[in-house]
Amino acid sequence: MDSVFRGLIIYLFLLVVFRISGRRTLSKATTFDLVLLLIISEVTQEAMVDSDHSITNAVLLILTLVMMSLGLSELKQHFPRFKALIEGNSVMIIRNGKVLDERLNELRVDKDEILEAARAAHGLESLEQIKHAFVEPNGEITVVPVQGK
Repeated sequence: MDSVFRGLIIYLFLLVVFRISGRRTLSKATTFDLVLLLIISEVTQEAMVDSDHSITNAVLLILTLVMMSLGLSELKQHFPRFKALIEGNSVMIIRNGKVLDERLNELRVDKDEILEAARAAHGLESLEQIKHAFVEPNGEITVVPVQGK
């Protein structure tokens, strides 16, 4: 039963850490980010398993983590406020062509990233061609172009 509690604690801790770290953290992962994620996974594994490396313990931990994930999915599906708390909402970073610099700083997004998303989605070449832009809960940037440009 100790493994179940360890698994639950680690799951909730990682949920909070990745929520606090920001939505853009994993959407544009660098090589160093991947290495850091591997280190985190190793430390997490050690914390959950402790000294019990048995198959039974592994199965119990896997079931605990999967059930926790399914439980959170159900809660998010039935309670929109819980979903917003866990995943966040879309955040507008350009409104009617005006860049909202404070939000860019808060989300650690720069204008080059907005332009990259605008080029990829719509072939736009300048910020003036963007009516609205949002950072989505998954960290992606979506762009609504100005009509006629």
